[in-house]
Amino acid sequence: MEVHEDASSVILPDSELGTTAPSLRFSKTCLKNVFSVILLFIYLLLMAVAVFLVYQTISDFREKLKHPVMSVSYKEVSLYDAPGIAFYPGKARLLSCKHHYYDHIPPLVNPGQPGDIECITQRINYTDPFTNQSMKNALVVQGPRDVKKKELVFLQFHLNGTDQDFSAIDYLLFSSFQEFINSPEKAEFMKDCESSYSSWKFSGGFRTWVKMSLVKTKEEDGSETVEFKQETSVVNYIDQRTKPRSDQLFFVVFEWKDPFIQTVQDIVTANPWNMIALLCGIFLALFKAADFAKLSVKWMIKIRKRHLKRSHQVRNHIN
Repeated sequence: MEVHEDASSVILPDSELGTTAPSLRFSKTCLKNVFSVILLFIYLLLMAVAVFLVYQTISDFREKLKHPVMSVSYKEVSLYDAPGIAFYPGKARLLSCKHHYYDHIPPLVNPGQPGDIECITQRINYTDPFTNQSMKNALVVQGPRDVKKKELVFLQFHLNGTDQDFSAIDYLLFSSFQEFINSPEKAEFMKDCESSYSSWKFSGGFRTWVKMSLVKTKEEDGSETVEFKQETSVVNYIDQRTKPRSDQLFFVVFEWKDPFIQTVQDIVTANPWNMIALLCGIFLALFKAADFAKLSVKWMIKIRKRHLKRSHQVRNHIN
């Protein structure tokens, strides 16, 4: 006689019941641990990036402090402080000096003959600041002021004769004619000007038109220096005097180029408040990352202990 047993009534051994459920729990725990390790490495990487950003921010701030950026600004004026024009004519003589407006110079009347001197002039003698031996004779003339009306100063010099191959007159520009007038030591004032400003020349037989522009430079100690930039154009003078002569005529015009004073200064672009805010954000991220890493490690240790405890309970149950 055959005996048929129902499959549902078959009782599995305890060993088979004890291995299925713990293995499933072990696989989930392993995945959680692997995921936690990956997150931990990601946050360690973010911490390394944050540390690099801190180092880079501090380095950039120090570089910007060492290398300030040049800033150029322009200020529009309608009247300049009249500059001083110091001429060193030598044997040449000033024949005429007049102020004109709107770039208009009337035709010459009796060129080579003394004319009207309508400019404010003053002669000054002082010792050469570079040699401290020879004496220099300067003719200081007040320059133009009204840039809106295109004021200009037109001067004519005459040199009777020279044994040199080339004839020219030296001149220099300084910022304020009024400062020269008010100075109690005009000789020392001119020595300082010659030491600080560059000098130029204009030649005989030509009309030299000088267009000036003013550049102010602010130094780190707060002081301010003034420099003149100029553009010159030279036109040949056609001598129409009847008798041939061996003398030389010099013509020069001074005018402001535009109504803008250029100011140059060095600006430190590094903003300490921006750097402090950035560092605070980076350090906050570091602390958050360190806190998360600490919690992740504690959680992994807790999961590991729980897994070991369950494994020990399963082994005891099997035994």
